[in-house]
Amino acid sequence: MTVLEITGLSARAGETALLDDVSLSLEAGRVLVVLGASGAGKTTLGLAATGQARPGITLSGSVVLAGSPLLGRTASELRRARAGVIGHLPQQPSAVLDPVRRCGPVLTELAALRHRGRAARLTAARTALAESGLDRTLWRRFPHQLSGGQQQRMALATTLVNRPRVLVLDEPTSGLDAANRAVLTARLAELSQAGTALLILTHDLTLARALAGDVAELRDHRLVPSAAVPEPVRVDSPPPSPSSPVLVVRGLTVRAGRTTLVEDFDLELAAGSRTTLAGTSGAGKTTVARALAGLTPPSAGTIEIDGVRLPRLARRRTHAQLRAVQYVHQDSRASFDEFRDVLDQVADTARLLRGLSRADALLEATETLRSLGIEAADRRPGLLSGGQLQRCAVARALLARPQVLICDEVTSALDAANRTRLLEVLATAAERHGTALLMISHEDTAAPLTITMGAESTG
Repeated sequence: MTVLEITGLSARAGETALLDDVSLSLEAGRVLVVLGASGAGKTTLGLAATGQARPGITLSGSVVLAGSPLLGRTASELRRARAGVIGHLPQQPSAVLDPVRRCGPVLTELAALRHRGRAARLTAARTALAESGLDRTLWRRFPHQLSGGQQQRMALATTLVNRPRVLVLDEPTSGLDAANRAVLTARLAELSQAGTALLILTHDLTLARALAGDVAELRDHRLVPSAAVPEPVRVDSPPPSPSSPVLVVRGLTVRAGRTTLVEDFDLELAAGSRTTLAGTSGAGKTTVARALAGLTPPSAGTIEIDGVRLPRLARRRTHAQLRAVQYVHQDSRASFDEFRDVLDQVADTARLLRGLSRADALLEATETLRSLGIEAADRRPGLLSGGQLQRCAVARALLARPQVLICDEVTSALDAANRTRLLEVLATAAERHGTALLMISHEDTAAPLTITMGAESTG
């Protein structure tokens, strides 16, 4: 039985075509993996499958869910048509996690759509939590108290709690370490075998192979069936060159109340070096990055740039110190002002931190964005894909010409070709400007040195 039928779907942003005459059909238990380069339209397709579109995007064609047309419906009509039938996991967990509410009670409230009685709702919420690979200790936490990978899995729990007939998953493995990717892949296979239809939008070739479903590719705005999953692209790395440390971290400890997130962490980065900070989801990698950038105050320890101790908080650092340490965090969409063109926001870094004129800053921003494969950044963030915004966030940080650049999962939403391009641009920055790169990732970043943090259930 067909549960989702998309026919002749087109999406436009003004005169720009995002999707053109896309059609697909999902029956119970079918897995369809949609591949595509960053900006190909995967997120637009995923939203359209639920009857939604980002601001400024117009949809046409037909989307029918379990016999109910979705396009052209009011918001309340859409909610009724989708309730308990389709679940959507967006690329950025922040889109579904309420920042001012604890995670467990939110799951219990969502369970009310399909489960009657408090006991049944609690059971459904706790089951969804466990199926997403999360511990009960996270029940009372707010989203900001979770690591990026934990946020991703908590967002997954919100989609699983009501056992929908169709699941639309946009880059579901981004931010997950290898162990949790394996858990998620196994769970998705179980859901498919139990009759749940899966529409998976991803650049993760390993996931596409493991699920052994049908594969299609978004190419030139159209959905093209694919006979096989392409082989991944690898990047070779030159050997590191020795240099004196530009960043020295000693005894870094971060606590939240009585909970220790990071303890006694040491790090040295030389100019032009490339280092990967690895570890399982929740190990504290993002906490370290935020502490180095002055966004999360350490409880103990020191951070020095060129022998000068940095203030704990970014707001107490000088312009030179802010420029010296740049941080590109996981949620790139949340880092941009949704009401301003991305190009202007990228250029602001060179203008405010390096003193360039607006014209020179815009020129350098345009050139840097083009080197990363972004041709049309004179748009608001809502009209760019998650992968495009990740590259824009990297460009913004590069325009500061930092001594240290911290990149937190910056390749998580990128296809193989754009991942290669991004890593090459970062390598050029390291070689040309002496920028020390600290790459936080669950993937191979082609960095010569990898530091692994021990997993902490509380991190």
